Amino acid sequence: MAKIEEKEEAKKKRKKSVLRETIEAILIAFVLAMLIRTFVVQAFKIPSSSMEDTLLIGDHILVSKLSYGLQVPKPHILGWHVVRFVGLPIMVLPIVDSELKPLWGEIKRGDVIVFRFPQDRTKDFIKRVVGLPGETVVIKDGRIYIDGKQWKENFGVHKGGINSEMEVVDNFGPYRVPEGCVFVMGDNRDRSYDSRFWGCVNIKDIKGRAFMIYFSWDHERNRIRFSRIGKFIQ
Repeated sequence: MAKIEEKEEAKKKRKKSVLRETIEAILIAFVLAMLIRTFVVQAFKIPSSSMEDTLLIGDHILVSKLSYGLQVPKPHILGWHVVRFVGLPIMVLPIVDSELKPLWGEIKRGDVIVFRFPQDRTKDFIKRVVGLPGETVVIKDGRIYIDGKQWKENFGVHKGGINSEMEVVDNFGPYRVPEGCVFVMGDNRDRSYDSRFWGCVNIKDIKGRAFMIYFSWDHERNRIRFSRIGKFIQ
């Protein structure tokens, strides 16, 4: 009887050990995911057409958190983010407020950046940097001028507006970008809600630079866009 009881006790200890190891592995994976997401790289999904034709609805992109410096978390939570896989929720992560400490790198005109939306810090926006600190931005008939010189770019497209403020979209400024800020616009110029409407982005609110499409789903045709997978973002 004693031997049977010892075997049962040993089985219980092994079960507890396996359960404990499983819980520890899950906790470690969660912490690692949070650290990577906060400091190294973060995945985003494109929900709107404001960055066409560079980024399409259904593109899943990677954003480097280390392009310009370090993300320093603040001691409060803005909200909660549900991580989904094939439409199913698999993890709930806190949206921790943070700010960029620009320790290296250089924010350049033409960079595609993700940032906290100034009017709602729980939301992330993605746009292209157009104006740098201290520069004056003017838009005339859809053409962009920086400090009086036209920016010769090939990112922007004009597909017709869905805004009631088309005059503001096509003709804007002059606007002098404050120090510590950048002026951003969507590549789909007629359908982008950007700095022309709500002002500049504080550099501290930049979360990182978008650099690659790792997956793309065409919702209209219900199929994967294989040609876009692995494409670097210009």
